[in-house]
Amino acid sequence: MSATTGNGEDRDGEGGPQAGGLTTGEVARRLGVAPTTVRTWDRRYGLGPEAHTGGRHRRWTAGDVARLERMCAWTATGLPPAEAARLARSGEPLTAAPRRRTADAAPRSPARGRSRAGSGLRLGDVRQECRGIARAALRLDAAALDELLFTAIAEHGLVAAWTEVIVPTLQAVGRKWETSGEKYVEVEHFLSWHVSGALRRTAPNAVAGRPGATTVLACVPGENHTLPLEVLSAALTEKGVPVRMFGGALPVESLVAAVRRTGPAAVGLWAQSRTTASRPLAQHVAGMEWGVRGARRRPVVLTLGPGWAGQAVAGLARPVGLAEAVAALESLAAQ
Repeated sequence: MSATTGNGEDRDGEGGPQAGGLTTGEVARRLGVAPTTVRTWDRRYGLGPEAHTGGRHRRWTAGDVARLERMCAWTATGLPPAEAARLARSGEPLTAAPRRRTADAAPRSPARGRSRAGSGLRLGDVRQECRGIARAALRLDAAALDELLFTAIAEHGLVAAWTEVIVPTLQAVGRKWETSGEKYVEVEHFLSWHVSGALRRTAPNAVAGRPGATTVLACVPGENHTLPLEVLSAALTEKGVPVRMFGGALPVESLVAAVRRTGPAAVGLWAQSRTTASRPLAQHVAGMEWGVRGARRRPVVLTLGPGWAGQAVAGLARPVGLAEAVAALESLAAQ
């Protein structure tokens, strides 16, 4: 590993800006972000290389890299990416006060790793991105919230963005309105709506169905918490798994009809609450058969969500977490 100066320039000159510039992949590794993040910042915010070379691949100079380092530093403070990019382009030092800081933005907690976004919204030990998302949600700032959500998904990937950024923020907002009477309900609805939109806009196109490889996803009757299934659907689509998503509170008759018509390899049933989780329903779906006579198959049923805790159904899988559910369903689709 070569030594670097404070502005990101290689002292030995090998493979660095003095030797013709860095590739996008090299810049990403130096900054500790994904190459897609560097390209996104280039495309959306004009943070690409200032000089264009004659070759096919763009090269980043020491000045280009320094500008991206400022971008990383500003976004780490919780600023929306568009504002962070403006400050990065201007060369404004990080010691300056962010211009978009508002009255409801609380100061950093002295406890290491602890975050608090205005109005007493405690986030705990979470990624820095959670602070910016929480503040945008509290301000009901749609544009900033969309930018932050899209950037988190592009930088960390869908599964990590959901698990490490979005879920902690949703949980903090939920705790806030639960302890504040009727206050902040609008914030939770606002944040949930924009998360749902971000998932739809960043997910790839639906995968064509394949006999015996499709996954059916639905909330059990009486259950309307669809966001976890939406992110699972998007993550499976990224993996090339055909998914049929039926959303919230699907009636029993409709669920049975969907299974018969699609002949799925797996059925994921989401229950947020123990009052909606139904073992008889899960067992009934698991016992359904489809296919031609003599070669009938049954779907593998996965019980998903906290509602199934303490209500395990014998013989049925209950993945813990998004990553485990994606891995299980991807494996079933490949069989």
